[in-house]
Amino acid sequence: MINLKQTRSGKQLVFFCCLLVLLPSLVRGECTCDLEDEDVNKSLALKYKVAAIASILVAGAIGVCSPLLGKFIKALRPEKNIFFMIKAFAAGVILSTGFIHVLPDASESLTSPCLNQNPWGKFPFAGLVAMASAIGTLMVDAFATSYFSKSHFNKTQHTVSDEEQKGQHESHLHLHTHAIHGHSHGSISLVEGLGSSSAQLLRHRVISQVLELGIVVHSVIIGISLGASQSPKTIRPLVAALTFRQFFEGMGLGGCISQAEFKSRAVAIMALFFSLTTPVGIAIGIGISKIYDENSPTALIVEGMFNTASAGILIYMALVDLLAADFMNPKLQNNGMLQAGASVSLLLGAALMSLLAIWA
Repeated sequence: MINLKQTRSGKQLVFFCCLLVLLPSLVRGECTCDLEDEDVNKSLALKYKVAAIASILVAGAIGVCSPLLGKFIKALRPEKNIFFMIKAFAAGVILSTGFIHVLPDASESLTSPCLNQNPWGKFPFAGLVAMASAIGTLMVDAFATSYFSKSHFNKTQHTVSDEEQKGQHESHLHLHTHAIHGHSHGSISLVEGLGSSSAQLLRHRVISQVLELGIVVHSVIIGISLGASQSPKTIRPLVAALTFRQFFEGMGLGGCISQAEFKSRAVAIMALFFSLTTPVGIAIGIGISKIYDENSPTALIVEGMFNTASAGILIYMALVDLLAADFMNPKLQNNGMLQAGASVSLLLGAALMSLLAIWA
């Protein structure tokens, strides 16, 4: 009986010793930074990449151009109710992109076991950079709006004063006194009228440009990652997911561009620039696929930093410049049905984009 107990104790001791020996190697196996050779098929992967370039380019172009058709389709004009619902849906997509897609990927890159634990494992750099990016976006947004507003106001004042001087030369001295008062009151109302509409237009222009910057940054990075991958198993689900994402983000950006009322040339450049960013990123990734190591410390840090900065921009723009501005709009506040429809559209856009995180 004693021998049986000793035998069992000996087996348990051997088992625990083996476990202690094997456990570190198992942990190291999970945290390896070496590239996996499973499912590597360069020729098939290249076919998927070419298909991704075509589908993402077309989807992005259709998405960004859809809201711009308001010039020809009355229902899509910014003053129509349907436009508020489309913009709320697109804002939900952009918000979900920042929170669900970009920020977690960036956090994963910056906390990778391939990086030194000091300092990357001891501080949440992803949150810090995203916060700094959102604050920086606020400052750029405020300063740019202030600068363009002052510049436009000075031009308007200069134009009105020129009209007054011209009227003074053409008026009689007695009538001239009354004319001055008339022109003065008229100029004040004219500046105020132009100022409110012009300030709103300037806000839309700043919003559209900053939003495009945030979308472009993460689009290029994800394009490079897809283009550098040699695994068809990884690329296949990304093609469909990124196609839908590009389409929805394009709708959000297109809505902002249409409200900004840029000239046709500027609209074409912004739409083309958005449509080409991810395909160009994929092309760059294909070109550097032989030398690109996605698990190298440099690649992880650069990708993580740019993605967190992009996430901060997208989250700020979606919450402050898109959702807050539209949901506090008097037209939406005074229409309960429109407010409910915009809320449903917002939740639907955020939900659908969050669902795509299963594949991308």
